[in-house]
Amino acid sequence: MKRWFLLLLALLTAVGLVTGCATLDEKQRGWIFQPSDRSWWRGEQAAEGMQDVWIPFTSQETGQPVKLHGLWLEHPDFARRPDAPVLLYLHGARFNVVGSAFRARRMQELGFSVLAIDYRGFGKTSQELPSEAMAYEDARAAWAWLAQRHPQRPRYIFGHSLGGAIAIDLAAQVEDEYGTLVEGTFTSIPDVVSSFKWGWLPVGPLITQRFEAVKRVDRVGAPLLVVHGSEDRLIPPELGRKLFDAATGRKAFVLVEGGSHHNTNSVGQAQYRVALNELFGLR
Repeated sequence: MKRWFLLLLALLTAVGLVTGCATLDEKQRGWIFQPSDRSWWRGEQAAEGMQDVWIPFTSQETGQPVKLHGLWLEHPDFARRPDAPVLLYLHGARFNVVGSAFRARRMQELGFSVLAIDYRGFGKTSQELPSEAMAYEDARAAWAWLAQRHPQRPRYIFGHSLGGAIAIDLAAQVEDEYGTLVEGTFTSIPDVVSSFKWGWLPVGPLITQRFEAVKRVDRVGAPLLVVHGSEDRLIPPELGRKLFDAATGRKAFVLVEGGSHHNTNSVGQAQYRVALNELFGLR
């Protein structure tokens, strides 16, 4: 995954010198999202028993009809507890929603019923080259779907990695979330690029897909939980801490010792449980 950003860094410079803005923007969208129908190892097994969900809407960004695909995982207490929480899960780059089935199940173990979605360009969702603006729009459509079907339930937003920046944007725009959780996420794409070996190169102005969560996090009204693994080699923990510091509402930061970019959700399950209780009152 680190090669993803190194490749982005080198190609930004080369493409920016020889092509126009439109081509540069399209290349970045492909490099940053890496849209695919690929799943994480054994993701299909973890997704067994989850319900397929389809969310149709018309995009204001493109004017085209969109159909989002998602997976719904209901908590065993959902039917008997009207206050049982629901969670919108927003995944990161490269792998489709099935690849996040393991994390979705861990969030279920923490008490949530989970709706996990694919953005445009991923999995069975409408096949368009995704963009920052389109991903934000997809998240809003999924949130509206969840609110329409479960209006009385406490609803939470979760984002992993790139999905964390999308989650921050959504939380900054809506007012009906009970809380937001982000894991292994960052302040902005330029900050991530600058954290690597060749980060001193002046490519920041060439980045069009900026995902500047640090500029939006102060508008998040509900409590915010920021989780990061101490051994995350893709997104440095310092960026997670910087994002946390920029938030102005009720918040908590959890550093999971030994957690990587991919296993923090598993290694830190016990810390998650404590933080959910202390920050959100969830047991």
